[in-house]
Amino acid sequence: MTFLIFCAVLLLTYANGANDNFKGTATLWGSGTLNYKQALLLATLFTFAGSLCSFFLANGLVKNFSGKGLVPDEILQTKEFVLAVAGGTGITILLATFSGFPVSTTHGLVGALVGAGIVASGRNVDFSVLGKTFFLPLLISPLIAIMLTGILYKISNTKKKPHYALSGLTLTNNGSLINPLHFLSAGVVSFARGLNDTPKLISLLLLSTYFSLPINFLLLAIVMATGGLINARKIAETMSKKITSLSPQQGLLANMVTGTLVIVASKFGLPVSTTHVSVGSIYGIGLFAKTANTREIAGIGLSWLLTLPIAALISATIFLISSYIH
Repeated sequence: MTFLIFCAVLLLTYANGANDNFKGTATLWGSGTLNYKQALLLATLFTFAGSLCSFFLANGLVKNFSGKGLVPDEILQTKEFVLAVAGGTGITILLATFSGFPVSTTHGLVGALVGAGIVASGRNVDFSVLGKTFFLPLLISPLIAIMLTGILYKISNTKKKPHYALSGLTLTNNGSLINPLHFLSAGVVSFARGLNDTPKLISLLLLSTYFSLPINFLLLAIVMATGGLINARKIAETMSKKITSLSPQQGLLANMVTGTLVIVASKFGLPVSTTHVSVGSIYGIGLFAKTANTREIAGIGLSWLLTLPIAALISATIFLISSYIH
């Protein structure tokens, strides 16, 4: 059972990398600043760095995603529960990845925790903890991203005070600052994603006795990077090409908002979704620039709604099967 848990967490980590890694540099490919392979390499390097640094900076997320307070401690300590959560989330994220939908690993984990928790403990699931710790940050974060991106977009395009505008950099410096800042912002987003997501996966691996905690972080960082390198293409096309058209300046704005929100959330142990924030930021640009693909956003929104119940159903099924076999 311990070996199965280990494999399930690695599967989940691989799926997370495949679905999430490219999101940090989506605006670089979408704006034509870098080609796909260049953007993917940049995303991989910075995500890997963020994963390693999460060992020192994001302990609050490890605690939150252990399920502490959501279900009774005696349930958390069972290997069947951990296997169900890791397996349910991993399968859900892989299905979304192969379908080209950028979904939230955070959302999948919440659904899996609830699904396995209900089967394991019935009414003992504390839904007040669920709402306060998980649902509220997940719901609010994309709305904040849209709002902040919209405000910055308006400021950067104002004609009354061009010396305050980010777009003014193009006029005063011949665009010399836009690309370096865009690269930096994409690196920050990728770093923030690794920082925010790795602890959530580590929390599931804590019951495995194969490795010590520092080695766990290194191992998952490598597996996450591998998932992105091999299976990121479909998600990249959705994020970079289908939500909205982007200029380098617009991509910079979206990344600034995404990186700031995710890093702040990591610092305070808030389990926001990098996916929700990143999609919200890119969509915010398209919304205010009137270039957003509403049909694509509707499809992504539907995939977000389905992530939780699908993960809950799969994790509940895995829990029942593993409990019966064990």
